[in-house]
Amino acid sequence: MDFKHPFISNPRLSIYYIVFWLVASTAGVLTQWLAYGTDPGNAIVEMMSSILLFAVIGTAIWYVIKVTSIEKTSIARLLVTHGIAATIIVLIWLYLGIVVIKIFHPDAHTWLNNSVPIRAFMGYMFYVVFVVFFYAITYYQNFKDKVTKEGELKALVKEAELHALKSQINPHFLFNSLNSISSLTISDPERAQEMVINLSTLMRYSLKYDQNEIVNFGQELENNKLYLQIEKVRFGKKLNPVFEIEECCLNASIPNMILQPLYENAIKYGVYETTVPVDVITKCYCKNDLLIIEISNTYDSNVVSKKGEGIGLRNIRDRLKIIFRNPSLLKIKDLKKEFIVTLTIPQK
Repeated sequence: MDFKHPFISNPRLSIYYIVFWLVASTAGVLTQWLAYGTDPGNAIVEMMSSILLFAVIGTAIWYVIKVTSIEKTSIARLLVTHGIAATIIVLIWLYLGIVVIKIFHPDAHTWLNNSVPIRAFMGYMFYVVFVVFFYAITYYQNFKDKVTKEGELKALVKEAELHALKSQINPHFLFNSLNSISSLTISDPERAQEMVINLSTLMRYSLKYDQNEIVNFGQELENNKLYLQIEKVRFGKKLNPVFEIEECCLNASIPNMILQPLYENAIKYGVYETTVPVDVITKCYCKNDLLIIEISNTYDSNVVSKKGEGIGLRNIRDRLKIIFRNPSLLKIKDLKKEFIVTLTIPQK
């Protein structure tokens, strides 16, 4: 249990506390002086020996609050504890108040005799106010701690989910690439060697930026151009990457490894079984605070494409939902002869 006083851990709160009681005491002095005709000196002594003195002593009530949690303490024990604490604090307050009054008014016996019962009652009322005040602070601090811990937990869960999604994509890509390399080692060893070199460079990039969820779009684009070079070794003239990128887009931010599944999808369903060249066109432009990426490819609707699990597109939706809380940032449009995927990445 943390027994550090909130006035120590939060200096701003202590300043507000001091200012509040100084204002309250000043208002009390002015009220007694102007409304009841009390001598200003006596009014100041009264405020010093009552409100200001209890404001100092009352800070100790915090420690009573810390050992009497409402959730963990029975009502009977709570009442007994606060009753004892209130009596001790009120007695100390009364004694010190009398000392203060006698210092400034040695002959104030009548004043003291008439005011002690009222002071005692006022002391218990002050105690109740301070208890409510410190319980409110305790609940506020607990609430803040709970929100902070929940935020940390959600961040850890989010990170774990993102790593799980990435771990599904990378083996999927490696499986396809290694299959291609295997088939090329016999038919075209030089192209297989080129593909191995490009693949190693691509994986080096993947490992380098794997811990950074958001990366520079220009870097990510170069990484995907390298991926397309690998696939062009595999498909030759059938695959024709085309890029129409506005200059302003290169410095934008984008989740890493999020474009590659889109190119995989375009190749799998547009290039894989066709016999004619296919343009895989990437268009990118900025609109307000959004980065718009459009990847399209033509395909032969009469050719039955290889069916897959669609893990790439599902993972992109899941990642967008986790990062931006919006899975609709991925739009898919099938025009029967052209397949268009539009990815919208908020920049704020």
